[in-house]
Formats: sequence, structure tokens, C-alpha cells
Amino acid sequence: MRDRTLWTWHLFAGLVILVFLGLHMVIMHLDATLHVGNPFPGGAVDWANVAARMKSMFFAITYVVLLGAALFHGLYGFRNVLFELNPGGGLRRLVDAGFTLVGLALFVFGAWVALAAPGVAMRMGG
Repeated sequence: MRDRTLWTWHLFAGLVILVFLGLHMVIMHLDATLHVGNPFPGGAVDWANVAARMKSMFFAITYVVLLGAALFHGLYGFRNVLFELNPGGGLRRLVDAGFTLVGLALFVFGAWVALAAPGVAMRMGG
């Protein structure tokens, strides 16, 4: 039952990645092609546009959601690849614990960066 639940979350994370990266591609790179009207005209990496995105809670939240989905999807997929090598029970537990700790640490750090960015942009005058 646990494996089926984790696999379902793995698939759901893949869908989240697909939607959010699709949204990213449209907003950042395909506005001229699709004529959607980029809310940040000019270059995607122009400082004014970067600072505007940093101040936007919409972007901060989407970055955190994308980060969580990508970490889970990637680490769980890599875990499954490693488990296909049929390691012993102790090594399985070590891999599970290691990936969980690394994933949580990366998520906490990345979420902190994404959520601290609006304040940084304000202090930098962006």
C-alpha cells in the first residue's frame, strides 16, 4: 500500500512539474510566439524583470511548489532505480533515510530562498 501511495505522489509530482514548467515556458520564453502578453516585457533576465518577479508572491509560491514536486519526483525516481539493483533491507532503509533528509534539507533551503527573495528585492531597490 505504501509503494502505491508513493507512486501516485510520484505521478502527481510529474504532472505538477509539467504544468508549472509549461507555465514558466509560456511566461518567460514563448510570449512573442504565442502572443500571450508577457507581464514582464523586455528580457526575462533584465534586472527590473527579475526584481519584479522576486517581489511577486505568485512566483515565490510557484517556485516552492515546483521545487517540492521536482525534488520528490527526482529523488523518488532515483530511489526506485537504486532499488532495482535489489539492495539488502539495511541499505534500503539507509537510502530512504538519506534521500528523505537530503530532500527535506534542499526543500527547506530552497523554500527559504524563494520566500526571502521579495524582501531582498525590496532592500535592493528593485
